[in-house]
Parts: sequence; structure tokens; C-alpha cells
Amino acid sequence: MDPILNIENVTKTYGNVPNQTKALNGITFQVMPGEFLGIMGSSGSGKSTLLNCIATVIQPTGGSIVMEGRSLTSLSGKALAEYRGKNIGYLFQNFELLDNLTGRENILLPTSLHNMPEKDSSLRLKQLAEYLEITDVLDRFPMQMSGGQRQRVAAARAMILHPKIILADEPTGALDSKNAKKVMEKLSGLNQQEQATILMVTHDSNAASFCKRILFIQDGVLFHELRRGEESRRDFYERILKVMAQLGGGSCNVL
Repeated sequence: MDPILNIENVTKTYGNVPNQTKALNGITFQVMPGEFLGIMGSSGSGKSTLLNCIATVIQPTGGSIVMEGRSLTSLSGKALAEYRGKNIGYLFQNFELLDNLTGRENILLPTSLHNMPEKDSSLRLKQLAEYLEITDVLDRFPMQMSGGQRQRVAAARAMILHPKIILADEPTGALDSKNAKKVMEKLSGLNQQEQATILMVTHDSNAASFCKRILFIQDGVLFHELRRGEESRRDFYERILKVMAQLGGGSCNVL
């Protein structure tokens, strides 16, 4: 099986000599189709910079990022807009829902921007809303929803176009432990049931315990890798905590 995403020797430097900062210093890894991969590290380690490079929000200084044989650094104009709109689903810490649109309108917005047939979008919305347990809030505005409901609406928006990969940036960062667990259970279910490929940046060991594999970043380089075998999620969580202790981080959430 070929990787869906290939990251090769990626670097990102900010500033000019002699005051340069290397946020990424030669990152190399692959993401396989259907994988749930976590990226962990302490604040300032480079994990969000890496995600932004993959999302084409910023350009890497060096190296290559290739999705299904296509170099992302070579995309521009219409091709770049299509990549961002159809190939990637975004899930942000602060939801990024439009306050003047209902949950339904927020979720369906990408379908109108990318000309998804109404029959297909309606069916897809129904499926996602039922799975994510947000059917009863589809006609509410974001301010009328709880944080967990808003994040599940955001997850439906990220999934509505069947993206090739979901990029999740601290998706539980604004949630309490109960809602964080529910969101992670739903993301894990999408990964297992729809074979959704998910790349998640998080500092939360509890959220990371839902992943199948975790890459740890420190000072812009890969520090360690963990794979979850047949062990329980609690045991995997304990292994994550040990690595995060070496990095100077951890988790305050509970299983």
C-alpha cells in the first residue's frame, strides 16, 4: 500500500541570519491511507508549523510534501484551492464556525463552494448528523450550542466532502474532559468505520491515546514514535505519558 502523504526532510526557518529560528529541522515520515496519526510535542516544538505546512497555510523552507504523488509546494491558483477544499478537511481548536449560519448551513457550506449535488450533500449530512449526534442542533446557531456540539458540527463540516485526509489541530483544546472524550470517540469511529485518514496535532495525552501511531517532536525534529498494538487504550495512554514526561509535557484530562 502506498502512503497517502509523504513528508521528506521538511524544514521551516523563520527570520534572517543571524537571528534565524528553525521551527522544523529535517522532518521525514509517511501517512498511510486510513491511519489515525498523532503529532505530539510541547509548546514551540514545531508541531503546529508542520500541520500548517501540510495544509499549505505556510510554505516549508526546504524538503518536500507529496500527497498521492503530487507535490504540494508546486500547487498554485485553482489547483491549490481545489486541494484545500476537496482533499483536506480541517478541524480547529476553536471550531471556526460562522456565527451567522446555522449548524446545517455551516456543514453544507463546503458543498456549495465545491458544487456537490444537493441530493448527495443531503444524504451525507443526514449520515454524519446521526453518527455525530447533532441532528437536534442542525437548525441552531453556534452560540446556541455547547462546545462539544460545536466541535461535532465542525467535524461534520470537515467530513462532508469525503476528504482524503483530516487535519485536526488541538481538536479537544477548548473542551472539558467529558466533551473531549466524546469528540475523540466520534473521530476514532470515523477512522474505523469510514477509513478516514486523520492527522492530529495535540498536547493532550488522553486525546492522543485514541491514535494508532504517535510521532513526538522536540525542537523541530522527530524525537520518538509509538505504535498502539493490541494493548488497551489506558495502557497506551500510560506509555504516552512516559514519553511526554521526557518532553516536559503531559495531560490533565482523565480517561
